[in-house]
Amino acid sequence: MSNSQVVHVIDDDAAVRQSLAFLLKAAGFAVRVHDSATAFLKVLPVAQAGCIVTDVRMPEIDGLELQRRLRARKVGVPVIVITGHGDVALAVEAMKAGAADFIEKPFDDEVLLGAIRSALARRVQDTRDEARLAAIRARLERLSAREREVLDRVVAGKPNKIIAHELGISPRTVEVYRANVMTKMQADSLSDLVRMVLLCDETA
Repeated sequence: MSNSQVVHVIDDDAAVRQSLAFLLKAAGFAVRVHDSATAFLKVLPVAQAGCIVTDVRMPEIDGLELQRRLRARKVGVPVIVITGHGDVALAVEAMKAGAADFIEKPFDDEVLLGAIRSALARRVQDTRDEARLAAIRARLERLSAREREVLDRVVAGKPNKIIAHELGISPRTVEVYRANVMTKMQADSLSDLVRMVLLCDETA
């Protein structure tokens, strides 16, 4: 596992924190423990990314409120909620709010370890997707105004002759702009170009 991936254990019960830390370290994870969601939020700006394992029932800020605050700060760290039998409804609410998973007590160690591995794997993929999206947006910003006009019409499925008529330029000039757009966007094909634009539109 990458050193940048840390499992943050948040629980107000010291015994639970210690047992979870022991389990996770024995499984090869880097671990940081926090005695409350408030304590975790204080160190969040300098905390290493990874995932969060938190009890759903805690004083002051519970697991669900923690998620709300993370979302408000646009922090995309996956959250695994540990819940007692009576808190399943709350855990389900947490899932609807974006939690990666919830695990009922008492739980098998391998169930928790499997959930953490899955959350961290998704985190790595999400980071890659975010980097790709940022790269595509940067390429779009480097297009000239005319190139963007051509791109928008190409993605709309309009042929060169229609684009030329709408923009008051020749079809040959449209071809030149299209070629420039393909190069600047680093697109291998028209379908690749369309996928890039659609991805940016979906996440706008």
